Amino acid sequence: MTECNKNAMALVHSTESFGSVDGPGVRFIVFLQGCPLRCQFCHNPDTWKMTEENGAVWRSADELLNQALRYRTYWKNSGGITVSGGEPLLQIDFMLEFFKKAKEKGIHTVIDTAGGPFTREEPFFSKFQELMKYTDLLLVDIKHIDTECHKTLTGRSNENILDMIRYLSDIKKPIWIRHVLVPERSDKDEYLTRLADFIHSLDNVEKVEILPYHTMGIYKWKELGLEYPLEGIEPPTKERVENAKKILAI
Repeated sequence: MTECNKNAMALVHSTESFGSVDGPGVRFIVFLQGCPLRCQFCHNPDTWKMTEENGAVWRSADELLNQALRYRTYWKNSGGITVSGGEPLLQIDFMLEFFKKAKEKGIHTVIDTAGGPFTREEPFFSKFQELMKYTDLLLVDIKHIDTECHKTLTGRSNENILDMIRYLSDIKKPIWIRHVLVPERSDKDEYLTRLADFIHSLDNVEKVEILPYHTMGIYKWKELGLEYPLEGIEPPTKERVENAKKILAI
């Protein structure tokens, strides 16, 4: 496959026909392959590499759109298409084509992103600005509010991610913020309070979702021959989840 063909296509990990937790209503979800972060709690480490070795396949925007449209009657007024990952912004050329075509069909579009690839450098930033014209909502995962702790948890700084969120606030693009609550990592009142202060400084947050850390993805790490970095850490208690919801309420 030539490079120009790849730009118009996406390396797709999988699809889901009736998603109900990745945006409003019933949604067709496209999970793209590839992610720049290496989250210690990731339950899909098989999506990290931009390769076809874990069953990912190259698919065109037209092909995916035609597949999604088969389920349009189930979306009613609130549903639509969500692109998740992996990390959708790694394949921004495809995202532009896919969402342009989706909006031509009047489809509600959502990106589920951790913001890892975001930069104000070109050519990415101009493409991102263009993509926002065809994006109705973003689900933004804030892994950790503290930069150094974010590096420990994901392998990268969060500075560009927080910059992306500020930019989205500046242009009044609606977002839902998601935060995975991880004991011994992010589940401390100090961090939650700092995250709340950041969220309250924004003008575009419609919802904050607390996602309790779980261990259901450990088997994938073992299948890939990877050492699971949070071995022995249990999911947060119900009380700690409620505490986080209270602190981060908007």
